[in-house]
Amino acid sequence: MTALYLYDDAVARRLEPFASTRPVSELRAGALLIRERWCAALQLEESHFLAGDRHRDFDEAGAAHSAHGLIPAGSIVANARCAPALPSDMAHARRSAATCSMWRSGSELAAVRLREPVDAAAFADGTITLESLHAGTGGIGDVHGHWMSDVWDFIRWLPEQLADDIERLSTSTDHRTPLPAHVTVLGERSITVASGVSIEPHVVLDATGGPILIESGARIHAFTRLIGPCYIGRETNVLGGEIGGCSIGAMCKVRGEMSGTIMLGHSNKGHDGFVGHSYLGRWVNLGAGTITSNLKNTYGSVSLWTPAGVRDSGLQFLGTMFGDHVKTGIGLRLTTGCVLGAGANVFGEMPPKVVAPFSWGGAPPYDLYDAGKFADTAARMMARRHVELTASGRRHLAVVHAARWRVETSR
Repeated sequence: MTALYLYDDAVARRLEPFASTRPVSELRAGALLIRERWCAALQLEESHFLAGDRHRDFDEAGAAHSAHGLIPAGSIVANARCAPALPSDMAHARRSAATCSMWRSGSELAAVRLREPVDAAAFADGTITLESLHAGTGGIGDVHGHWMSDVWDFIRWLPEQLADDIERLSTSTDHRTPLPAHVTVLGERSITVASGVSIEPHVVLDATGGPILIESGARIHAFTRLIGPCYIGRETNVLGGEIGGCSIGAMCKVRGEMSGTIMLGHSNKGHDGFVGHSYLGRWVNLGAGTITSNLKNTYGSVSLWTPAGVRDSGLQFLGTMFGDHVKTGIGLRLTTGCVLGAGANVFGEMPPKVVAPFSWGGAPPYDLYDAGKFADTAARMMARRHVELTASGRRHLAVVHAARWRVETSR
């Protein structure tokens, strides 16, 4: 069976505040993880990632594992920054995976089939290119999709990806549940509800501007308005409010006003407060009344901190990037184009536009969150979702903590 290896190149490893805690292939783009998108695009089941030693102990239920040793000839190595569109023709996707030796997305090489074995260590620092690998013999396939060259591209491409994903996923969703008679439906786009979904009275599903998909086990509470395109993952609770143009991963809690936002999964926004054009990593908890700004009062494009310096995103709407395990205090206000590093616990007044990982406090200069105490807190939060922080998971967090990036503490 052909195996898929998802490679974080040097560009992918700078997609902070997420790349320091997880392989980029385990980020949500549109309705699905990039790994899930590649597996669907090539109709493959076995996958691994190539993201360097820092993620050797990355351990998440259902996720791929770090590759080591020789990667066999015939394997497919794909760039994790490419988020393929979901296929409309599964048979064509299987033929492509069986017969092609390389795949392009736009003008860039997105994946190659190895003609000979390659040691996983060759990918350790992210500098090797797909073009330098010896591809197998065969045709050249096309992978339609989007490249995540900057972290804000997840937000840039969300509306287009989400609408396309939901339409394709809806055709393959098994065990659909009819909408209850008490639900108010607006618009003509598709609304798909999987089995085991609970929708209370006084819910509005507005499919005027795009389709809606609600996955198995989700619960939509009274006085909720979902505005398409909108994806609600399995076992997620929407507790009320207006959720529009969002991709909400599995086992989240959401309340209040959200727009144009991605939640990777297992995160909480259980209270009121606006969150717009933002990305919440895994195990994030927003305190009551946490508010993001997503539009400058000059209506100009938003700049964002990156490891290469502050850069203009070219986007008029851009909120906050919340790294994995970020916690915010009650009433925290976040400025337009804010970055909160993984494990940061921020409260009090408005923080600066970038907060380093594992910062703790109400204002800069922040204290450093002790690695052991942080891991204990993470374990307690995960246990509330019946997820164990394993020994390898603790080792991974310790490595992430030791290798954390720094920023200036002034505003």
